[in-house]
Amino acid sequence: VIRCRAAVAWAVGKPLSVEEVEVAPPKAGEVRVKIVATGICHTDEHLLEGCFPNVDFPVIPGHEGAGIVESVGEGVTSVKPGDKVIPLCLPQCGECSFCLNPESNYCLKSHVSVPQNLLPDKTSRFTCKGKQIHHFLWVSTFAEYTVIPEYAVAKIDAAAPLDKVCLLGCGFPTGYGAAINPAKVKPGSTCAVFGVGGVGLSVVMGCKAAGASRIIAVDINKDKFAKAKELGATDCISPHDFKKPIQEVLTEMTGHGVDYSFEVIGHAHTMTAALASCNMNTGVCVMVGELASGSVISLDPMLLLSGRTWKGTLLGGWKMRDCIPKLVSSYLEKKFNSDVLITHTLPIAKVNEGFELLRAGK
Repeated sequence: VIRCRAAVAWAVGKPLSVEEVEVAPPKAGEVRVKIVATGICHTDEHLLEGCFPNVDFPVIPGHEGAGIVESVGEGVTSVKPGDKVIPLCLPQCGECSFCLNPESNYCLKSHVSVPQNLLPDKTSRFTCKGKQIHHFLWVSTFAEYTVIPEYAVAKIDAAAPLDKVCLLGCGFPTGYGAAINPAKVKPGSTCAVFGVGGVGLSVVMGCKAAGASRIIAVDINKDKFAKAKELGATDCISPHDFKKPIQEVLTEMTGHGVDYSFEVIGHAHTMTAALASCNMNTGVCVMVGELASGSVISLDPMLLLSGRTWKGTLLGGWKMRDCIPKLVSSYLEKKFNSDVLITHTLPIAKVNEGFELLRAGK
């Protein structure tokens, strides 16, 4: 058993509490990882707000991390102690019907199908003050050590700087991949990105990499526009500057609407605005932002009847265990610069300050 620090969420709506926890050794098919760095993602904020119906408290959040294998359980062959790894919040078991489908990046072991509050044998490896603590998406990167099933861990290049590539565990591939995989943005096309936080900026990078000629960033926080332009946005607009709905503004700017739109916020009204802003026949709208579970979106069916495509994406459409090591290699080859997404670096003791910065849009 390893004793270490972890940021524990004891209840919905409460700040995280940095505690000493005990982390049990890995059982068969499991890997214990020393987490070196983790990002704070809005999904962690959704967890703290209680938007996930099937997450049990107390829980150790965090799902965007990178670390080093400390030990492995019986039968583990893909990683060994000392390997650098990224934990995968979307597993790839390699055996279910989705994993076997080359066009799918989903896995039936994922949280949308089966809760990931406990490891596959329905027990936890975390205890604190004598209490069982739940896992989050099996990865719980807000702990200095964590235990993860082997098929939710990807071995990466030993040269990778863990404090930078931790973003490749969720935020960056989600946005970058949304443009490249589900949307399949074509060269010369026009795109609109609703919300240019870390994931939205990654969508901008993906649209640029795919050859889009016009990328319109939409956000109410104008402080984000300088970075959006630096990464490839050609226009930046705030809905607060217009009297008319933003979809009408985008349609006027582009003639018949954009070719591709991306909603990277997670609000019902911006989802319908993003859908209406792409052209009525061949436009593709990709839902990247997360709405609270049980939310309902109402829309005019004509938006779809005329031919628009509306689709969602998980983790940018990448088969995580196959693709994350390749993305890390692309990062090392400087094919993209995800470092620009890093605004602050804090010790784990200041994790609540990190959430304050997130809520403030900083």
